[in-house]
Amino acid sequence: MRCINNKGLKKLLIGCFMTVCLITGAGCGKVPYDLPYSADGIFAPAKYATEVTKATTPAFASNLCVVEGDVAPASADLESAGAAALFDLKNREVLCAKNVHEKMYPASLTKVMTAIVAIENSSLDQVLTATDNIKITESGAATAKLKAGDLMTMDQALHILLLASANDVANLIAENVAGSIDGFIQMMNEKAATLGATNTHFTNAHGLTDLDHYTTAYDMYLIFNEAIKLDVFNQIINLNSYQTTYYDKSGKAIQFSSSTTNRFFKGQFNAPENITILGGKTGTTNAAGHCLILHCKDVRGNSYVSIVMRCLNSDILYAEMIDLLEEIHN
Repeated sequence: MRCINNKGLKKLLIGCFMTVCLITGAGCGKVPYDLPYSADGIFAPAKYATEVTKATTPAFASNLCVVEGDVAPASADLESAGAAALFDLKNREVLCAKNVHEKMYPASLTKVMTAIVAIENSSLDQVLTATDNIKITESGAATAKLKAGDLMTMDQALHILLLASANDVANLIAENVAGSIDGFIQMMNEKAATLGATNTHFTNAHGLTDLDHYTTAYDMYLIFNEAIKLDVFNQIINLNSYQTTYYDKSGKAIQFSSSTTNRFFKGQFNAPENITILGGKTGTTNAAGHCLILHCKDVRGNSYVSIVMRCLNSDILYAEMIDLLEEIHN
């Protein structure tokens, strides 16, 4: 028999205790043993389903729809869409997917992330002050025609951002929340990483074209899925129109009014009879084409997120979206 002194016995007992902890998964003191999420690792949502089993790892994507590649729809013709997808939020199922991991320009779908970062890092009654930095010079870009010194609340800015898709208001929000537009863009990219949107990179808060500003249809689902958890976001995207009064630097009242850019809410297109559109966000540039992401529900109240990107024109975009929504069967 081998004899063990007190010091050796102590080491043996500690070793046995740690072994039991590791085998059983029990916590040893305050040392964490959960495997951390890495934006570049195998636990990214798009990779989770095929590379990791639920039995052996923390389920980062347990509440998300996960898809590796294309999922053919039963009948929808999505030939004209650059990318498209339909996500069943209740059952966490991907009902349709086309090119969902292909990098594309998001246009004003970018403003969904702008809204998330703003809502999470400000109060609705915060007063925002415009500077010369908010100016948009791109021809044809939607703006609220703000001037340096103009004042409005965050609540007003969010409504104008999401309904009128005003690009100067995106810059207004960014500069006032983070102190600089560049600082806000960093916050946007950090938020995207925490959501697992690993194929997304933002270079601005509005979505006007930049070669290094991109996302994917799947990443936009992850971002939009986070946005619809926020009550104020849902309230705004459900509106048909918005009117408000803000003030210039001298205190003069400026009237602003706008209708939604969502053509379902304008009555120009109708969703399938079993579907209610709860709201969404449009995006259009020459580089991005025509894009639309929606939150909707069926007659049982089950929620869905649908997205179509890079269509040649608005009519094709909404026709493709209707085809996609017809894949929802009650």
